[in-house]
Amino acid sequence: MPATRQLPALKVGLTGGIASGKTTVANLFAQLGVPLIDTDVIARQVVLPGEPGLARIIETFGSDVLNADGTLNRSALRTRVFNDQKQREKLEAILHPLIRQNTLQASETVIEPYCLIVVPLMFESGFNERVDRVLAVVTPPDEQLRRLMLRDKSDEAEAVRIINSQLNHDARMSAADDLIHNSGEPDELVQQVEVLHENYLKLSMQREPSQP
Repeated sequence: MPATRQLPALKVGLTGGIASGKTTVANLFAQLGVPLIDTDVIARQVVLPGEPGLARIIETFGSDVLNADGTLNRSALRTRVFNDQKQREKLEAILHPLIRQNTLQASETVIEPYCLIVVPLMFESGFNERVDRVLAVVTPPDEQLRRLMLRDKSDEAEAVRIINSQLNHDARMSAADDLIHNSGEPDELVQQVEVLHENYLKLSMQREPSQP
């Protein structure tokens, strides 16, 4: 008996600048029954003790990036790479392939019409080439700055430095397929999510069948 032909799940990549409201938007989609795959969660998993990712980090950066219990000291590693582009590129060369592989494997198990893959550095990491649609959450720059300072209890100079280290607001908007404007009004956010949800359900039915 021939194998059943199935439509592959549509992969929607969710991105946005820091403090733009990605988590809030992702949770709204989850409430509609959409499976979430969070690359931040996967990034933590690939550097757990015993994982190849942590072994390669130790090999590259030394054991001083570990806590006493053998787990990764994220603060120490972040300090090491934040202002050193070469060191940051070394870390990305270790993590990005592992995160990408695990994320795509997770998406292949999805049986719903589409899934939402949360990737904060979507364009910076090139992950936009691995999804079918990119959805960007955008918020006015002054509101983003205010939220970040409030959330992290940081001063303005530090918050600006973090924001400027990411893809700028206009570039993210022009590169995305779809946008959610998060001005802080919950009802407007819900409405935008519901409209996009219906659109993604329709798009998912236009996928070419694949032979498992």
